[in-house]
Amino acid sequence: MTPASGPPRTIPELDVAVSECRACPRLVEWRELVAREKRAAFRDETYWGRPVPGFGPVDARLLIVGLAPAAHGANRTGRMFTGDRSGDVLYAAMHAVGLASQPTATHIADGLELIGTRITSPVHCAPPANKPTPQERDRCRHWLETELHILAPTVRAVMVLGGFGWQALLPVLEGAGWTIPRPRPKFGHGAHVVLTSPEEELPDLHLFGCFHVSQQNTFTGRLTPAMVEQVLAAAADAAGIDRSQPRPSSAN
Repeated sequence: MTPASGPPRTIPELDVAVSECRACPRLVEWRELVAREKRAAFRDETYWGRPVPGFGPVDARLLIVGLAPAAHGANRTGRMFTGDRSGDVLYAAMHAVGLASQPTATHIADGLELIGTRITSPVHCAPPANKPTPQERDRCRHWLETELHILAPTVRAVMVLGGFGWQALLPVLEGAGWTIPRPRPKFGHGAHVVLTSPEEELPDLHLFGCFHVSQQNTFTGRLTPAMVEQVLAAAADAAGIDRSQPRPSSAN
């Protein structure tokens, strides 16, 4: 929950506060149960078993918004999209377009760095069946609101993975000061909407939609690596990220 002294004012403060949240009883019970019982393949590992904070630089120009941590992925490793097949697809695509230092994400100390990009989600705890309730989404919203507020000086584009994240994000963006067109823009793969701010209080924000990198989409061919790369590249360019620069080296 938000500390008594007020909302976090920096990304490091936010990450700590998120990781200590216990606001949703059902999610707390589930994430901790999974961490105790574990999957057989990971029985010798210590699971994170807590809310998963965002991942990426504090001055990111591009924000990627997912859905929620996977039970045996981020809930195990403690880092967004790390240790599961969805992350395999996402980080490989990010590396291919110059937004990640390496194409794989296996554990929190694997040396992966992101270039100008931060990854977050509207729900920070692993939910049963990967389905948060609307109440859990709304209860978790203040973390995303705080993250957008902190990143507002630098962020220029947002790429949303899936319709759940799209619907969760629109009211957050509106509350942060960007104008949402009426009727509200619909989610779709490749959707691109430019959001403005009344009296130009904030810079324009490019909002992109991309099918979620879930196995349900990637295994069926509904979403291919090339499709992810195409939206990532467009979002990165809209955000003004120089993808021609050498990628940070990473030691594994």
